[in-house]
Amino acid sequence: MKTFMCSLCRGGILGGVLYLDSQSLIYRTNKLTVDQKYRNLVLPMHQIDEISWKWIIFPTATVHMKSGELYTFIIFNKSRFEKWFHEYSEQ
Repeated sequence: MKTFMCSLCRGGILGGVLYLDSQSLIYRTNKLTVDQKYRNLVLPMHQIDEISWKWIIFPTATVHMKSGELYTFIIFNKSRFEKWFHEYSEQ
């Protein structure tokens, strides 16, 4: 499992951590004011359609789910994340 410092962009910027392994992408935050759904957000790898990138001061990754949902994260080590996401998504 790989970890990445990040922020979820959802009604503001919510600092947290992304955990990545071959089964899922997991966002966790300890902020109590955040909706329960986003405190421990699990995005299964087989339900991720694609990840697109933009630069808005920092690299932002938008995770496109097969269900049509979108989740945008600021990820502070884009190249490392891309390397491991690519490796895990091909397993």
